[in-house]
Formats: sequence, structure tokens, C-alpha cells
Amino acid sequence: MSEHQSASQAPAVNFDKLVQKLDESIAALEESRSFAKAGKLPKLFDTARRVLLQPGGCQAIEERARRLEEAGVYDGTDWAEPAILIPSLTTYSLQSPNADTVVIEAFSELRLLAVARGEYLHPGLSAEQAHNYLTQVLAINLGLLFGMTGEAEREQGKLALISQALVQHVASHIGYEHVIDSLIEEIWRILEQRPIRVTDARRMITQIAICRADTDADLGGAGRGADRLISSLYGPTRVCSEDPGTVVYEQRLETMDSAGLQNEATGFARSMHDTGLVSPYHASFVRFILTDWDSLLSDALGLSSTGRDCLMCYRELVHALIQESVFPETAQGLYGLALLLERGILYQPPVAPALWRQVRLSLCPEARERLQLANGYEPKPSAWLMQGVMNMLGQPLGVGQGNNPTCQSARALSMWAYNDPDYLLQMVAWAARDNEIVMHFEGQPVSSARSASGVASEVTLDLDPVSLVVVPHLDRIYAEMGRLCIGREGDPHRWVNPEFHGWSAGRGFAINVDVATGKLADLEGFIRHFYASYHPYYNGSQPLIHPQPAGVAVTDSAARFIGWHAITILRVTLDPESEMRVYFFNPNNDSGQNWGDGVQVSTSGCGERFGESSLPFEQFTSRLYIYHYDPLERGEPAEVNDDELRRVTEGVYRTWGEDRVPADLLQAQPPRTD
Repeated sequence: MSEHQSASQAPAVNFDKLVQKLDESIAALEESRSFAKAGKLPKLFDTARRVLLQPGGCQAIEERARRLEEAGVYDGTDWAEPAILIPSLTTYSLQSPNADTVVIEAFSELRLLAVARGEYLHPGLSAEQAHNYLTQVLAINLGLLFGMTGEAEREQGKLALISQALVQHVASHIGYEHVIDSLIEEIWRILEQRPIRVTDARRMITQIAICRADTDADLGGAGRGADRLISSLYGPTRVCSEDPGTVVYEQRLETMDSAGLQNEATGFARSMHDTGLVSPYHASFVRFILTDWDSLLSDALGLSSTGRDCLMCYRELVHALIQESVFPETAQGLYGLALLLERGILYQPPVAPALWRQVRLSLCPEARERLQLANGYEPKPSAWLMQGVMNMLGQPLGVGQGNNPTCQSARALSMWAYNDPDYLLQMVAWAARDNEIVMHFEGQPVSSARSASGVASEVTLDLDPVSLVVVPHLDRIYAEMGRLCIGREGDPHRWVNPEFHGWSAGRGFAINVDVATGKLADLEGFIRHFYASYHPYYNGSQPLIHPQPAGVAVTDSAARFIGWHAITILRVTLDPESEMRVYFFNPNNDSGQNWGDGVQVSTSGCGERFGESSLPFEQFTSRLYIYHYDPLERGEPAEVNDDELRRVTEGVYRTWGEDRVPADLLQAQPPRTD
């Protein structure tokens, strides 16, 4: 919805000359009198920003940490006294859209690293204090440590590269073992959301395994909960428990009897469904049993009676899917296949023929190139794409947008996989085979091949295989549909969303922001209509039939407005504590976000299914700014009680709507109840 600039690598520069300019800027600050120092800072910060964007930039700043402080770079700021700094506040600084804030935070962290390593004897801080502080910073910023980005980082653009490089530089010297317990907790939190793309989780687990194996790393009592995670990848069953390598494991399978193979099958299935991760050994096992022991396939996939029935009915197709796409490198596809069978979507008449087409699909050079750039050359690109197809059909709520401002396209893929799987397969076929998708906007064909640029200037490669191939096309089409609405009054999403997402998206449209002024408009009416359309107590207890596109105003943990974001409303119902909640899909890579003002998005523990986010109905409504509905079904505006209405509107006024209150309503604005 908002047009973010995707982060790209900094252009090549002469690093030595850049560092020389940095030294000159520091010298100018050192030589200036106190009243003139402020005038020297802009040039210093700009030069330092360019240095930090280069490999080795953090090291260069660290080596100059003492000079920078003594020159007065922190004078008059919160960073002047490092002993009173609070680690939790680093997140706000590192995610700030203000370049100077990011740079001075980088200065401070690298100063503390120099202190912790004994390179800078600081008068106000011991090495132990600095080390402890940085350990907390790493634990709090694990997402940055492993390159997992969200809305705030996408809004930052290139500044996010500085934050990521900084945290990774600190970790390389402080040691991952000091954040291991936080790391384990973070991995489980991410895996509970069952993402399709698990590269980040695998990387974190591998880092833990390396720390565990390093005799020089003093883990103390940390990392005891890592066994299940490490074994899920490197030894989920007895026969591969010591991680012998797939070649040795396949040799062992040749000598095993039926009882041993049965134990392997159940062990793999248990591990896969426990973590959502699939071991390369699992892929080797499934390929081995396919010919002579295929009766074990159901157990190896951990299928219920529904999945087993579907497997029996479509046995030949399932075998073809495995043979063409399941290899140790693409083992994750087995989890998607298992969930695909559990959903029973093969019983929908178009799905099985569409999957047969996918098995035999010839990929265009452009699709092959993107898949190879992202995943390598083995196995073949079609295997990676087929793996992605199985995962998306099995995990429609596991789609992530990567480091791209393409939440609309990710949402569309999820909605189609969830609600219209044969349409998704058609999109994949067009994009992968023809390098073109044609959709229609009010009867007019819109071609991805003939459309101008999309919302993203360049779609990055940190995506699942289906998104890698399809999203560049969808992004251009979505943007082109928006251009076709130029000149119309109001928000273009009113017309674009139903045409883009399909017939099931409601043609009724509500927005609480005036597009021309950016100010709030008819907030009370917006809230009452939303309750009447979606809240079971006000809409005659009618459950939501089709997932509906919606838009939220995303705020950070300090409740500051970041931008507009596309989500899907999935269902509204009572949670286990009998509180009415909205369950929704968030295409952000991590959906468990803190939106400030007490609004903490939940991803587990409140009745969520895998991949769902949820919020109490009131809190969700306070962040909502766009929704769709069926105008033929919606009743009269709901008679929401005054207290509930006041709580929702105050939630808007305190956060993203703080600067959007129309002038004529300022006097009538509800009082703050902080």
C-alpha cells in the first residue's frame, strides 16, 4: 500500500578515501570550539553513514570510537552517559528512518564494543558492563542479527543495512553463545507461525549447533532447549542421530528391515509436525521407500485418515510430485505435501490436473534464472518451484513478503492458496512458463509484460519459490491497476482490491482517512459499520465466509506511525478466554509484532491456527483503516456501546491518528486516559 524503497547494496567506492574523509571530519570536530561543534556534525554523520554501508565500515568506526567521543559527538545527547543507556531502546534507534539517529546509535554500540574488548578504557563504564549491555542488545535485536526484516526496516531502506551490519559485527566479537537462550526462544516463536521460507530459522539453528560444538564457547547453562531444534535438521531419528551425511544414511537404509523402516517413518513425521522443519534425511528416506515400501509413505508424512484417503486416491500424482521435487535440498516440500493432503484440496476437480501440468511445466529463462540465483543450481529450478507450490498449497498462511514492499501480492497469493488453489496454480503456470500474467480490471486486460514498474523498484530474492516467480508480475499488475484509477475520487483500493484478489472480495468498501488531506474521516461511522459487518454479536452471528482484504495502520512499539499495510481478515470468534478476537493473516515475515499502546499481536496461545495473527476486536479495530464487505449483506450501523466506542477511538487518537484529527474536531477529541 505504501511505496517503500527496497534496500539495495551500496555502490562500489574507494573505501580508503572514504575513511580518510571520515578522519578529516573527526579532526574538524576536534578542533572546533564547543559552540561550533553542531555545525560540523552533519558532514561527519553523512561521511560515517557512507563508511558504515561498506564492508569493514563497522571496524573502522570502532577503531575511532574514543576519538569520536572525545571530539564531542555525543555532547548534549542521550548517548553522552553510556552507563545509563537502556538496551531495549536501541530497537527504536536502529529502526529509525532518521539517518543521523541510526549513525549515532552505531557510534555508541561500537564504542561499547571497544570498551568490552579492552581497546578503550572508558572512565564511566567497565568492560564487564559494556559486555553485558551488548549481550542484551543482541538478544533484543535478533531479527536484525539474522537479517529478518519487517515494516520498520523496509521503511528505512539502506539504513537497515547499517543496523544489520552493526548488530552482526557486534555478535561476531561478543559471541553468539551469550544470546543462545533468547535465540532458542525466538526460533520457536517464529516456527510456531509455520512460515514457508525457513532459511532464517535454519541459519539460527545451525549457529546454535556450531556454538554447541565449539569447545572454546562457554555456554554455561545456556542452550539446553536446543536439542529438539538441532535434531529436527541434523538427526531426527535413531539411524541418523549422529548426522552421518545423506550418502551414509542411504547406505544404512539398504540393510534395514520393515520394523526399522517403520520406526524411521514415524520418527521423521513426529519431528516434522513438531517443529515445521524437515530434515534432508527425511527426503532421502521418502525417496528410498517410494518404490518397494510405499505403504510407509503415509506414516512418513504423518497423515491422519483424511490425508491417507487423499493419498490413496491420488497415489500416482503424489509419487510424481515426490520424484520430481523432493531432494535433500528441497526436503521442506514434504511438510507442504503432508498439509496439502490433509486439506483434501485434491478432491477439488481442477487441482489434480493443474498439479500434473505443474509437474511437466517447462520454465521460461527468466523464471529459471530467479530460482537459480536464490537457491543454487542443484536440484533443477523446476524442483524448487514444485517444492514451493506444495508448501504454498499446504501452508497458505505461511507466505512472507521478504524485504519487499509487496504486501498486496503476498496477500493475494495467500488468499488464492487458501480459497482458490486452482487459480493460484494458473498464476504460477503463466508466470513460470510464459513470463507474463494477464488479469482484468473492469473488463480491460492488464498484462504484467506491458505494465510499467511496480510498487517495488526491484523484488529481492528472499522469498519462497512461488513468490520469487510470481510476485514481480503481480506487483506490476497491482501498480498498473492503481494507475488506471488516477483521477478517481477517493482511495484506489476501493476498485483495485476486488479486481486484483477475485470475486470473493467484498465490493463494499470503507475507509476512515480522507485521501486528499490524510485526516481522519467519519471515524465513528467507520467503526460502527465494521462491527455490523464482522462482529458476531452485531451481525447476527454470521461467520466470515471468504477471507477479506483489509488495511491496517502499522505502528512501532512506541506507537509511532510507520505506514499502511495489507492484511487479510480470516475469522472473528471467541478465544479460549471468551474474548472476541479478530484472526488475520499478516504477510510480514514475522507477525508477532508490538504495535505499541498495549497492542501486542499474538501468534499463538489465543486460539490461533498456524500462520494466523490475532488481536482483541477492539484493539484490531483501533489499527484498521480499510476493509471490504458485501453491501447486500451488511446490516445497519451497529449500536456499539459508548464505552467500547470510546476505547477504540481513543486507541486511534493516541497512536497513528494523533496528527490526523481534523481541525474542526480537535475540540471534540476524547480526553486522553493514559
